[in-house]
Amino acid sequence: MKFKVDQELCVGCEACEGVCPKIFKMQENGKAHVIADPDSADIEADALEAEEACPVQAISHE
Repeated sequence: MKFKVDQELCVGCEACEGVCPKIFKMQENGKAHVIADPDSADIEADALEAEEACPVQAISHE
């Protein structure tokens, strides 16, 4: 599963990094970025939880 963050929608609330720091990290531009693909079911579940936690639905997966 691959995750992405829509930079136009991201408001930099840091919720995704708080829920799943192994996949999402805030960058210098104040927006979240995907830093890795999930490599286990547990991390994938955390990334999905982070996607749900995003207040502006900026995170998606395929």
